[in-house]
Amino acid sequence: MAKFFYTARSLNGEIKKGTSDAKNIRELAQSLKEQGMILTKADTEIEKRNIFRTSFLSGKVSITEKMLMTRNLWIMVSTGLSLVKGFNILSAQSKSKKMKSALLDIAQEISKGKNLSDSFKKYPDIFSELFQNMILAGEESGTLEDVLKVLSLQLEKEKEMNSKLQKALIYPAILILTMLVVGVCLAIFVLPKIGAFFSGLNAKLPLSTRIILGAGDFFMNYWYLFLVFLFALVFAFLAAIKTKKGRLFIDGLALKIPAVSSLVKKSNAASLIRSLSSLLSSGVPLIRSLEITAGTVSNFYFKEALSDASKRIEKGEKLFNSLKPHQNIFPYGIIEMIEIGEETGKTSLILKKLAEFYEEEVSDAAENLAVIIEPVLIIAIGAAVGIFAVSIIGPLYSVLGHI
Repeated sequence: MAKFFYTARSLNGEIKKGTSDAKNIRELAQSLKEQGMILTKADTEIEKRNIFRTSFLSGKVSITEKMLMTRNLWIMVSTGLSLVKGFNILSAQSKSKKMKSALLDIAQEISKGKNLSDSFKKYPDIFSELFQNMILAGEESGTLEDVLKVLSLQLEKEKEMNSKLQKALIYPAILILTMLVVGVCLAIFVLPKIGAFFSGLNAKLPLSTRIILGAGDFFMNYWYLFLVFLFALVFAFLAAIKTKKGRLFIDGLALKIPAVSSLVKKSNAASLIRSLSSLLSSGVPLIRSLEITAGTVSNFYFKEALSDASKRIEKGEKLFNSLKPHQNIFPYGIIEMIEIGEETGKTSLILKKLAEFYEEEVSDAAENLAVIIEPVLIIAIGAAVGIFAVSIIGPLYSVLGHI
């Protein structure tokens, strides 16, 4: 018997919440039906506790934490250690409170006879759909050890690619932050004093000087409007990317900007190919693999391409043919290599090699983008300093010269 927290609706539309003991949800639904109620939602006591944990435990579990957990679990399974003991050890090793709590609960679920894949499904915010389906495939085929090895490699490559992208873009980010800090400091500490000095002399100032001083005064007096505008802009952007039209526009723009499109195409292609390769090598069917992989890519057009491909394959088409209508978003050569893989029966191996190649390409593309951004930002900083010198320091020297 389990204790259920349920929500039910009566025939006249009244909503009722409560708790009840039942063997399963079917028995609970039947019991409520006899009372003239229709069950709409039910959670066990454990599931309720998991919702609490998900809501209140701080932060997300890092990819490093998941990678180490998967690698250690693979080693434990390969040595024949029981899963219950393995998860207790992994929980003790984990630095994340969220991961520690999840692993302890998984150990308890397995000790009660629950499957490993079902236990992972309780924590979708930690273990992705790709992760869950690969574990399920490993359990069903008896190749859990091999699947865990593939998963640990998948997470390691994902971490490596993210790390390279972050390192390549960190310098431009520092430059932009420095520009913003210097601009705010000038607006708060320098421009008001210069403006007061010019006002006291009643000097006639050039238009550019008046614009800069006016902007400084506006920021000092109405800085809260600037913050409101900034928050509104961020909110509008986040709201836009949640709509289909907004997502289409932003993702389409990313594929058209010359310096950015190469990085977007290669990063999405690398993630797509690596995930597809891992799923196929674990024994997950092709159509299901495409559906899961669609959830791992960030760009809407890549998601659409994979969804369309899965529908075409259901009708009997091959993978390379189903992707051809979308070849404009894929880097050159990918679809041709997939065709070779299908003809030779080595699709999974070809995809693995392609993933390794494009992960390196992503690293190079990120570095090239950083190389382009850095001089542009330096020129922008130089131009800002030049405009400030001409607009403020020039008139200042001119006024002092007349005095």
